[in-house]
Amino acid sequence: MLTHNELLRQEWIRFRRPGRLVALITAALMVLALALLHAFGNHASCAGTCPAEPTGPDGTAVSDQFAFMHRDMGREGSITVRMTSMTGTITYPPPHHDRIVPGLVPWAKAGIIIKDGVRQGSSYAALMVTGGNGVRMQYDYGHDIAGSSAGGAAVSAGSPRWLRLTRTGDTITGYESSDGERWVKVAAVKVPGLPETAQVGMFATSPGDLTLRPVGLGGATEEVRFTQAAGSFDHVGLEGSAAGGSWRGGLVGEMNATDWEKHHRPSGAVEKDGTITVAGTGDIAPVATSGGRPVEGMLTGLSLALLIVLVVAVRFAGGGSGRRRPGDGAPLTRAAFGARAVVVGAVTFVTGLLAVGIVVPVGVAVLKSNGVPVVGLSALTGARVVIGVSAALALTAVLGLALGAVFRRRLIAGVLAVSAVVVPYAVATVPLLSDQLAQWLLRVTPAAGFAVQQTLVEHHQVTAHYAPSAGYFPLPWWAGVAVLCAYTAAAVALALRRLPRSGERAGTPAADPVGEPA
Repeated sequence: MLTHNELLRQEWIRFRRPGRLVALITAALMVLALALLHAFGNHASCAGTCPAEPTGPDGTAVSDQFAFMHRDMGREGSITVRMTSMTGTITYPPPHHDRIVPGLVPWAKAGIIIKDGVRQGSSYAALMVTGGNGVRMQYDYGHDIAGSSAGGAAVSAGSPRWLRLTRTGDTITGYESSDGERWVKVAAVKVPGLPETAQVGMFATSPGDLTLRPVGLGGATEEVRFTQAAGSFDHVGLEGSAAGGSWRGGLVGEMNATDWEKHHRPSGAVEKDGTITVAGTGDIAPVATSGGRPVEGMLTGLSLALLIVLVVAVRFAGGGSGRRRPGDGAPLTRAAFGARAVVVGAVTFVTGLLAVGIVVPVGVAVLKSNGVPVVGLSALTGARVVIGVSAALALTAVLGLALGAVFRRRLIAGVLAVSAVVVPYAVATVPLLSDQLAQWLLRVTPAAGFAVQQTLVEHHQVTAHYAPSAGYFPLPWWAGVAVLCAYTAAAVALALRRLPRSGERAGTPAADPVGEPA
């Protein structure tokens, strides 16, 4: 009876045939080569380095573009307004602008805001009416709190909405009212670091309207339409330690570059007969896919690496009905299978660690040197991508090994493994399938485990194409890994059930689960 260490050593000797090692080296080189091809082949479309997205208080990329009528406010004070109407325009994209329609996208915003100056990315708290999501209180880009009328439509001329923000140091409290008499508290939030004198006033903004153009077998590409929103305000009141000064109209971010703004309604703020009208385009929110290239875009070689890893693992199980090669030894037992699982998992993990560990930092450096913005990546997230993808590859190898031990023929085991992992991953991450089918595949197949590579974050208050082809997996990374672990555990359990213990008879050659004749 061999000890565990002796079994591991024996299976490692069995594994390290030149063919298998060359195959794994090829898998790593495929990941490296396609990643570097992607990085070196992408260059900034701007003259020089493209301007970076503004960053919020936590250092992440944000959208911060709106029209603003503002004045100074001290550490104690409040602003109260009545918003009498909210209107908007949606146009079809270039080159023809062939349709201009009145309307508001769901996350068009108009309301009141207290902000750390007019610099893009600075801290703020805002109370707003939206085009289709009711009254909201949002602050520092990533935080969104629903008001009492959440889910309702925007303000119409016949149903004005009163809004109020109060400041006490770093605490901002928002209230809403339908009549200016009975007020409902929406939320009180902390906005650390607000200066002694902040900017307070009315704002309006409207993100682009996302249109999906059909492509292939139900897939889609993104097309963004220009939109603009306008809010009208009266009964504007400031109380407390407002620092004084006059109202100033301005723009945060660039606007008035479109034909619609040039020839119809410019973005900005105007005051007439006691009513302030603010019209703007853009957004105040986290960014989705527009914040730069995600690092997982460099992992296009994973599909080929997965294919190679699965073929190596299935063959290492000893499945098939061909002649036994010298050194193949006796039919596979449970103990030997466990040792092979450790060997193939460990070797695949190290292979992935070396490949992905080089791809991420080198690819990011090359893209940045080419002037291409890259989605910010913390050290913890980068480690999760490198280690997680390597672990997912290792789990996939063990899954292939288990399937190879369960089925008598390598061809059947290989086709099943590739169909369960490589095919769903490959077809779901390109814009060929419908979003619903792609998301379904990445929920219920072992390919779900590769959600561990995702660095993009989905924000409910940001309209974007949240599909696998755009870099968004339907499951959180930990849930996707759990799905892959469940499949691997089930396959390993089935293999152990069918394999004999050490010293037991493996049965006749025809019934031998690994299919190797004696």
